[in-house]
Amino acid sequence: MFLRKLGKTNIKLSPLGLGCWQFSKNSGFAGKFWSTLSDTETVEIVKISLEGGMNWFDTAELYGRGKSENSLSQALKKLNIDQDSTIIATKWWPLFRTASSIKNTIHDRLYHLGGYPITLYQVHMPLGFSSIEKEMNAMADLVEAGKIQCIGVSNFNENQMIRAYNALDQRGIKLTSNQVEYNILNRKIESNGVLNRAKELGVSIIAYSPLSKGLVSGKFHDNPMLIKKRIRWRRYMRMKSQFSKANLLKSSSVINELKRISKIYDATPSQIALNWLVHLNGDIVFAIPGATKAKQAIDNINAMKIKLSPRDMERLDIVSQKYIES
Repeated sequence: MFLRKLGKTNIKLSPLGLGCWQFSKNSGFAGKFWSTLSDTETVEIVKISLEGGMNWFDTAELYGRGKSENSLSQALKKLNIDQDSTIIATKWWPLFRTASSIKNTIHDRLYHLGGYPITLYQVHMPLGFSSIEKEMNAMADLVEAGKIQCIGVSNFNENQMIRAYNALDQRGIKLTSNQVEYNILNRKIESNGVLNRAKELGVSIIAYSPLSKGLVSGKFHDNPMLIKKRIRWRRYMRMKSQFSKANLLKSSSVINELKRISKIYDATPSQIALNWLVHLNGDIVFAIPGATKAKQAIDNINAMKIKLSPRDMERLDIVSQKYIES
């Protein structure tokens, strides 16, 4: 898998990283959205991802209150992966906290990661009690102390991203990334200023939910009953409007085009959607699909082996234009 630079750093990442929310061991509120994976299943998913060319992983404090970080690090150790040969991005959870918590909890992050260093440390959401400026200064302190390598944000709008960038710039540090929801059925960052400003500032976009929570697979369009049968009730309640009859109908034209193009490349609609997403805007966008099964990890890897024609890239762009403003 080819590599591209992360932000203005010299760090080179595969266009796809493995999202690790599903490694939460059903712990904490966020962990309840997933069934518990066994250690064997986790190791297999990580192994397939690494062998397929992925060189980085995205996790967070919120994902099982450290369980995801720990599950990832244990899998890497079982695979005898050297601490310097893989890249880990994790996140600080700001809700009901001040910027001082960033420094006070970094040792917990490092502990759960079991010796694997933090390459990219992100503020998970702009929800803290402290200002963005204070949070960025606390993050900068960690860079200067050698605790982390670079700084990112997540779910920041254009103005919040600019504030974060400017605060770090005053410390001689560049904002590296902004992790936001972005997929072929949610292209809002193309119209709300986030994507254009990121391009201007040299900030990478990390797309979470790149498969729109499985909607782009087409299986829920083919059989809507799967929404209740296969999605745990917590996720169903969270995604109810997205999986409504009206939204299934609205997205059907995009799904049908993904299906049509997937047949040309002997691929799945999800693979086509992933490949399209990370090539639409040059090298600025990375994506972090998850995997709860070995087959899903294999599908993620194989998505990067596809070379979509300019015509197919354009057709997908055109058919999904309605999701730029909505």
